[in-house]
Amino acid sequence: MTNAILALEDGRTFHGRAFGHSGTTSGEICFNTSMTGYQEIITDPSYRGQIVTMTYPLQGNYGINTDDSESASPHVRGFVIGELCETPSSWRSQQSLADYFKEHQIIGIEDIDTRALTKHLRDKGAMRAVISSELSEEDAIKAANEAPPMEGSDFVKEVSTEEPYLWEGESRLWTIPSVTTKQETNYIDLPPVKYRIVAYDFGIKYNILRSLRQSGFKVEVVNSRTPASEVLAKNPDGVFLSNGPGDPAALTYIHKEVKQLIGQVPVFGICLGHQILTHCFGGTTYKLKFGHRGGNHPVKDLRTGRVAITAQNHGFATDDKSLPDFVEVTHVNLNDQTVEGMRSTKDPVFSVQHHPEAAPGPNDDKGFFDEFIELIESSN
Repeated sequence: MTNAILALEDGRTFHGRAFGHSGTTSGEICFNTSMTGYQEIITDPSYRGQIVTMTYPLQGNYGINTDDSESASPHVRGFVIGELCETPSSWRSQQSLADYFKEHQIIGIEDIDTRALTKHLRDKGAMRAVISSELSEEDAIKAANEAPPMEGSDFVKEVSTEEPYLWEGESRLWTIPSVTTKQETNYIDLPPVKYRIVAYDFGIKYNILRSLRQSGFKVEVVNSRTPASEVLAKNPDGVFLSNGPGDPAALTYIHKEVKQLIGQVPVFGICLGHQILTHCFGGTTYKLKFGHRGGNHPVKDLRTGRVAITAQNHGFATDDKSLPDFVEVTHVNLNDQTVEGMRSTKDPVFSVQHHPEAAPGPNDDKGFFDEFIELIESSN
C-alpha cells in the first residue's frame, strides 16, 4: 500500500494508505452509519459522484460476491475506512474488497480516523473532497475546491439503462431449509405475476427489482429519458419511479414526462423518485446538511402512529411547506422531522424517501410494495 491523503474543500486533511487503485479521485464526501452492507453501498447507483465514509471501522471482512451487488458495477468515486480486512472470511466470498477495487479502478483509503471525519462532516456539512496518492496536501485541497458541486448535478444520465429490458434476474428470497415449515430448498418460490408495470431507471437497485417481482409485478425497465407517451402506449398497470443520484431539481426533462403520467396511471416512487414527484406536484427540494445514510433511521407513519426503522440514502429532501394542499405528508423522519413519505389526495400517486427494499438494512417497510398493488387494484 502507498501513502495517500484525503483533503476536504475547507482545508481539513487526513493521511492514510491507499488500497485498490492509486491516483486521484474527487467527489462529494458523505458518511454511512451501517455496520454491514459495504458491497451493496459501493454498487448502489445513488452514490454516483460521491466519496463514501463508513463509520463502522472494519470493512472488507466478508469479501465480495456476485450475488450481493445492487448494480453491474461500483459507483462510488472513493471509499474511506478505518481498517481494511485483507483476509476475508466467508464461504460466499469470491474476492477481497481490495482486489475488487483494483479491478474496477476505485481508490480506497484506510487508516483514517473516521470518527473525527464524521464529526467534522456533521458539524460543517457534506462537502467536496479528494483522495490522492500522488498530490501534495496543498494541491489536493485545491483539487477539492475545483471539483464540481453536487447541487445542479445530473448523474442520472450516467447510470440509467441505455436500452429497455424485462427484469428476469434471480428474485427468489433466500431462506434456510426447515422440516418444521416444510421448506425443502434455499429459495422461496415466487408468486404468479399479477400486474405489469414500467419502471423508470434513474439508478435502480437490483433489490428494488427483486422486491417488485416478489410482490407479483412483471417489470419492464426503461431509460430515464423515455417519453411519457411511450410509457402509456405500453398500457402498464402502474409506473414505478426509482432511486438515483444527484440533484432532483436539475432533472427538469424528467419532471416534464412524469407530470404527464400523473392521473393517467398509478405511480409509486422511492427516494429520487419521491423527490421527482415533489417537483411534479409543484413543490421544491433542498440539500440536507449532511444527508441521511444508514440502516437505522426511525420513520413515523402519521396515519397510524407506527414507527419503522428504515434504510436511507439521500442528500436532498422535500420542502413540506412547498407542497400544494392536495398532497398529504404521510411519513416523517423522527430525527429531524423531514418528509419521508407523501401521497396525492386526488390522483393514485404515493412515494417514500427511504428504502423499503432495504439493501442493506431492516425490512420494516417492505409493505409499501403491497401498498402499490392495493393502489392499482383500487384504481382499476
